[in-house]
Amino acid sequence: MTTTLQQYFNAISPISPKTWEAIEPLFQPANLPAETYFVKQNVIAKEMAFLESGCVRAFFTNAEGKEYNKQFFVGPSIIGPYTSLLQGTPNLIPQQALTDCKIWVANYQALEQQYAEFHDLERLARKIAEYYFLEKERKELEMALQDATQRYFNFRQQFPTLEQLIPQYHIASYLGISATQLSRIRRKLTDQA
Repeated sequence: MTTTLQQYFNAISPISPKTWEAIEPLFQPANLPAETYFVKQNVIAKEMAFLESGCVRAFFTNAEGKEYNKQFFVGPSIIGPYTSLLQGTPNLIPQQALTDCKIWVANYQALEQQYAEFHDLERLARKIAEYYFLEKERKELEMALQDATQRYFNFRQQFPTLEQLIPQYHIASYLGISATQLSRIRRKLTDQA
C-alpha cells in the first residue's frame, strides 16, 4: 500500500499532499522473488524502488569470481543503483533479492523531473542520499578499524532479524570474513553466554 511509502518519506523529510499527489502515480507495485535481480551488472539502470518488505543485497564480484556483499537493504528502505542512475553508466553493483520482496518501482528520471516543481521532494532525495553516504562511510570505517567480532556485533544491531532469514555465507561475505570464521565467532559468543 502506498501509504507505507508516504509514511516512510515523511519520516525522513515531510512532503506536502500536493507533492505526494504528483509522485504517487510514478510508483508501481511489484514482487521481487528471492534470488531474482532488481538490477543486474553492466545494465544502465532506469529505475529505483521502495523496498516495502524483504531483503536485498548489493554485491560485486572480483576477477576470480568471488562475490562480496557490499550492503543489505531491509524493508522499509530505498533500493537502486545510485551511480548508474545519476551518471547513466552501466551498473557495477548488482542488487539481488535474498528473500521474497514487495517493492514499489519508479522511473528515476520521471521522479527527478519533479524536483524543479517540488522542492520538498528534492530535499527528501538529498536526505536519502546523505543517509546512504553516511552508511557507506560507517561501513568503510568498520572494515578498516574493527575486528571481525566487533563487525558481527554491529551487524546484529543494525539487522536484528536478518540472521534468521538469509544464509550465513552472505553474512560472512558482508563482514569480510569466511563462513568458517563466522561460525567460530558465533560459537565463541554462545559459549560465553
